[in-house]
Amino acid sequence: MRDPGNVFHLAIPVGDLAAARHFYVTQLGCKLARSYDDRITLDFFGDQVVCHLTRIEPRAEPLSLYPRHFGVTFRRQRDFLLLHDLAELRKIPFFRDVAVRFEGTAEEHHTFVLQDPFDNLLEFKHYRDPRMMY
Repeated sequence: MRDPGNVFHLAIPVGDLAAARHFYVTQLGCKLARSYDDRITLDFFGDQVVCHLTRIEPRAEPLSLYPRHFGVTFRRQRDFLLLHDLAELRKIPFFRDVAVRFEGTAEEHHTFVLQDPFDNLLEFKHYRDPRMMY
């Protein structure tokens, strides 16, 4: 079981650290924890995301949410809605705006997906029934 004091760590590729910093810190509101010549480390809603500078290859296929994306599942609907409003206000690119998935089932949840400048997709969710978060 995860100790609440531990944090999840995810490393993602970015093609420009200044653009990554602008997106994640200035627009999305994450806290910059550290900055180096080849990466930045962020407090991403309580977990750690490291943006590693790399050469971004052009996509051969259309961008898809599957198989790779990451994000946050909010316990409180208010936090989900506040982040959505912030994304709209700051004109953060949406890959998908708010939608309801699995409507009428125990797994019903609201979701939206943001797209960073390097085509990393970030999904944010809120389940009607918090027991369905895992």
